[in-house]
Amino acid sequence: MATAIPLSFTSSLQKFKEICAIHSFQRSDRHERIMEGLNITDEMLNANSVTRQLTDQISLAKAFVVIAKESNNLQFAWELSAQIRNSQSLLSNAATRRTPLTTRASETAVRDMALLLYQAQQLHYDSATMIMRLKAKIQALEEQMSAVNEKSSKYGQIAAEEVPKSLYCLGVRLTTEWFGNINLQRNFERKQMEVKLIDNSLYHFCVFSDNILATSVVVNSTALNSKNPDMVVFHLVTDEINYAAMKAWYALNSFRGVTVEVQKFEDFTWLNASYVPVLKQLQDAETQSYYFSGSSGDGRTPIKFRNPKYLSMLNHLRFYIPEVFPALKKVVFLDDDVVVQKDLSGLFSIDLNGNVNGAVETCMETFHRYHKYLNYSHPLIREHFDPDACGWAFGMNVFDLVEWRKRNVTGIYHYWQEMNIDRTLWKLGTLPPGLLTFYGLTEPLSPAWHVLGLGYTNVDPQLIEKGAVLHFNGNSKPWLKIGMEKYKPLWEKYVDYNHPLLQQCNFH
Repeated sequence: MATAIPLSFTSSLQKFKEICAIHSFQRSDRHERIMEGLNITDEMLNANSVTRQLTDQISLAKAFVVIAKESNNLQFAWELSAQIRNSQSLLSNAATRRTPLTTRASETAVRDMALLLYQAQQLHYDSATMIMRLKAKIQALEEQMSAVNEKSSKYGQIAAEEVPKSLYCLGVRLTTEWFGNINLQRNFERKQMEVKLIDNSLYHFCVFSDNILATSVVVNSTALNSKNPDMVVFHLVTDEINYAAMKAWYALNSFRGVTVEVQKFEDFTWLNASYVPVLKQLQDAETQSYYFSGSSGDGRTPIKFRNPKYLSMLNHLRFYIPEVFPALKKVVFLDDDVVVQKDLSGLFSIDLNGNVNGAVETCMETFHRYHKYLNYSHPLIREHFDPDACGWAFGMNVFDLVEWRKRNVTGIYHYWQEMNIDRTLWKLGTLPPGLLTFYGLTEPLSPAWHVLGLGYTNVDPQLIEKGAVLHFNGNSKPWLKIGMEKYKPLWEKYVDYNHPLLQQCNFH
């Protein structure tokens, strides 16, 4: 079998084979003949090719070192490593001097390395053996990597779900302040201008969240970058636990004249199991086990698919916006992990061309097409949706509520939720049902309106600079220790760390 040795010295090694086949002298005598027969040619030692020859020899020798170690031939592995270091030293010195490697300087190194490579062939370190052993090594490393990735995913998910002590402290202090200060409650009521809350000539934004500081950044960044903050109305919906704290925060702080409404979803009487499929599913024992006990039946479902947050009503309220705000005609929906750095009033004049949802598409790469999110082995999905249809992003969406009501979009959402009770259409999150619900009802927006990825990947600095809304989607939220350090300043610039409550709760 031919050895995997670079062509530059193949002729020399072939000479070795011929000599060994013809002569059967003792080892010392054979060594002398090998050295005699090596015959480094002028072509091989040409100043223009010596560096290439050494580099080729080093690459092959490194592969043989791995095989020698796997074969427990540590002495030979050591000899190869020593010769690799010697050849690398020659190349390094030549590069430092910026002069070509000379024949005299390299002849010994090329000869010695060629001899070792020939010996490797005699030990059956040939191409087939090397490939077989390297494949086995790669497989073992892949198994180790898979185990490490699974642990990393679990620990990362736990870290992302953990509520920092500082946020918990802020909620407790604000709740105490709210119930202990009647003037604070009156101040918040004075700020609630009911006429503005239903005035469709204003710019209405909605955020559904239980994170006080995150929503504050959304409101503050919008206000500071708005040309007419007095025309901006924020509708915040939270849960019972954070309701008092959320109201206290917006009673204590002003945001350039922005109007802020705070509601809790427990007050929505229409939000019940007879109307909402997600609430109905929560009553199912199997669903409870799947999401809350960590039992996934086959044991192979990734932990992120079993995150209870995906059944949180704050997460699913985006599909009930017309019911939450019955008097409004158009709203901009924002996730609580975004930062606004441009004036957003232009969103309200965009023509959605009869569509319900205005969103930035994310199908520049194959990863973000429908087939990535949905199970196309299921006939319901396969028959109704193009697998190559372009995906889009939640987090900054313009919703035409008039068209929404006319087309009964919430009813469409209910249908797909009920079809997915066994989780065979999709597994994770609100985006897959969103893709189904708004299929054919989504108007693409300019990518500059919504820049994603700041919570899990590297983003082009030019996109960040031009982006109107920056989205920290992913586990690395900017308020967590695992947040991406290079992007945290974009979020932290809208946090007043000198605020007394933030200092008392050790925000920094």
